[in-house]
Amino acid sequence: MIDAAIRVECLKRCLKRCVLCPHMCRADRTADGRGFCRLGAGIVMSSALPHHGEEPPLSGRRGAGTIFLSSCNLRCIYCQNVQISHSQAGRTVSEEALAGIMLELEKLGCHNIEPVTPTPHLPGIMAAFLIARGRGLRLPFVFNCGGYEREKIVRLLDGMVDIYLPDFKYGIAEAGRCYSGVPDYPLHALASLREMVRQVGDALDVEDGVAKRGVLVRHLVLPGEMDNSLAVLKAIRENISRFVPLSLMAQYTPIRAVRKHPLLGRRISRQEYERVVNAAVDLGFEELYTQEVDDRELTPDFEKECPFDWDEQGVEK
Repeated sequence: MIDAAIRVECLKRCLKRCVLCPHMCRADRTADGRGFCRLGAGIVMSSALPHHGEEPPLSGRRGAGTIFLSSCNLRCIYCQNVQISHSQAGRTVSEEALAGIMLELEKLGCHNIEPVTPTPHLPGIMAAFLIARGRGLRLPFVFNCGGYEREKIVRLLDGMVDIYLPDFKYGIAEAGRCYSGVPDYPLHALASLREMVRQVGDALDVEDGVAKRGVLVRHLVLPGEMDNSLAVLKAIRENISRFVPLSLMAQYTPIRAVRKHPLLGRRISRQEYERVVNAAVDLGFEELYTQEVDDRELTPDFEKECPFDWDEQGVEK
């Protein structure tokens, strides 16, 4: 296997002509060029904290060591993290400083290190992680991404990522174009997920209730888009594996930008969510994480500190 330091150098070279994600902007982010993410070469962080709102094997008892990053390589019109995902504002941190933050999260008792969303910041994040490893960090690294990834870039992470936590937002390409501004989402989500599974397997290894290695695929159920959700399930079942753990999320909350949208302007119904969950069971998926459908306000406020909480349980079927 190629040395991890060499892999990080390969990622850093990408910044000269950025091809870190499928947008393939080829902007020189080390100079004045800004691509889709509008970021330079530095790491821009919003906050870092023990996060108790992830799925149970990730949050555990003491929280995931979550590092919220600015900007994203998607522009989802309904994004609940819009305060940071559609912005480049935040605190610019060096690799050394980020490594120190990772070690501090370990001291606080967190079960893992989980950058959100890492893709545009990947060279710096992985460099910081290697520095932290050299200083004694022993926590698993969780790659929490939007699913719009380049297979070749994911391949460079082999041996450095312990747990992959990708979204699989769209099984229908047109939905990706309408809602996130990308016309080829299913193609890249499948290819990158296949590579993730090749690296860490199609299961989630859990010890004492805490995930140590593997993959967990998230899908946010959108109101009025049942066909899209069913297409996601079928794509994973037919092209990847029925053993892949799925987190089916019911937490969709309309943000201000979509409150008048004909489909996205409401919460999902219990019937819609149950239809998706039942379809996953019928397709043979064996490990599902589900949520209650309710009317709680679930949009995080990053001007404060605490993101929303989950209240789903891990259910093996």
